[in-house]
Amino acid sequence: MIERTRTTLMIGCLLAISLAACQSDPKPSGPSTSTEDDGREAINLTEAESSDLGIRIQQAEAGILKQTRSFPGEIRVNQDRFTHIVPRVQGIVESVSYSEGDSVAAGQVLAVLDSRELADIKSMYLAEIERFDIAQRTFEREEGLYQQGISSENEFLEARRHLAESRISLRSATQKLLSLGFSETYISELPDQPDHALVHYQLVAPISGLVLERHIAQGESVGADKDAFAIADLSEVWVDLDIFQEQLDRVREGQQVMISSAGGQLETSGVIRFVRPTLGEQTRTATARLILDNTSGRWRPGMFVNGTITVDESPVGVLIESSAIIERDGADWVFVADGGVYEPRRISRGRDNGSSVEILEGLSAGEAYVSRGAFALKAELGKSELSSDHAH
Repeated sequence: MIERTRTTLMIGCLLAISLAACQSDPKPSGPSTSTEDDGREAINLTEAESSDLGIRIQQAEAGILKQTRSFPGEIRVNQDRFTHIVPRVQGIVESVSYSEGDSVAAGQVLAVLDSRELADIKSMYLAEIERFDIAQRTFEREEGLYQQGISSENEFLEARRHLAESRISLRSATQKLLSLGFSETYISELPDQPDHALVHYQLVAPISGLVLERHIAQGESVGADKDAFAIADLSEVWVDLDIFQEQLDRVREGQQVMISSAGGQLETSGVIRFVRPTLGEQTRTATARLILDNTSGRWRPGMFVNGTITVDESPVGVLIESSAIIERDGADWVFVADGGVYEPRRISRGRDNGSSVEILEGLSAGEAYVSRGAFALKAELGKSELSSDHAH
């Protein structure tokens, strides 16, 4: 009986202890705030909690504050690597070998015309060769007879005059062929060509590149004013930026420019090669031109781009990222980091360029600050202040 009573008392004690433990206040979890002896606020976080809030720490330091300006622009074909191909004679298109989008090499035949006009010019050249040959032989014969005293001086001079006139006519016929784009080698071989080749006029690519435009078709009659093909070497392109009048004094040749596509998918850098000295009548802007390497082919003529130019650089004593600054009670604040303790501190800011800010007061070079996650810490402070208000 006594043992049973002892057992009952022990069970009762254990239940009482367990009940007391269950009714005791649980230990707090999550971020906690504290107030230092001098009244400063602080947020205490573990490493895991800091990671969950996306906090990133940087060190305030002296640096160069760069002032940048962004200007709209457009990718354009490099006109130094662009050509229009126009037939120099009238004719009928016999064949076309290339179309838009095709790559061609310099010297390749793009199309062939049948030209009666060209046949007449070639025939005239061949006739002048024959006339010159006859005049040359006649002069040589008359020269020999004159030296022997058989022929008169007038006959000798007449033969020499005919030779000079024939030489001039042959030179004129040669120049006509050269003006049509034929080489001296081709012209020298012309007497050996078959008769049907006299009517053929070849449109030849003067540069290597891409066929951007084609404006002729087989069987079409074309004239000397017909723009048949347009070819461009797009391994280099121009970037033309529109520089506003009030910014012209801050933009100059040799400046580095960051170029980005309108959607931001492409980025590269380049150097200003030329600033147009005159303003456009309609836009009232000047053009700043860059030459970009485009071997990848990703920068397409006609694309709109933005060019960011550093127009000023100033040394500052303390420079931080602008994302670190929060607004609180109508003032600017940052969080100073010391291990897992984050203290809000009021600062006075100076110049900024959108991504970096000069700090005049409140933060010294060498101090660690929260560059990312400041708004999350501000929210934690707000929760603490709200809890304090409810407690009162």
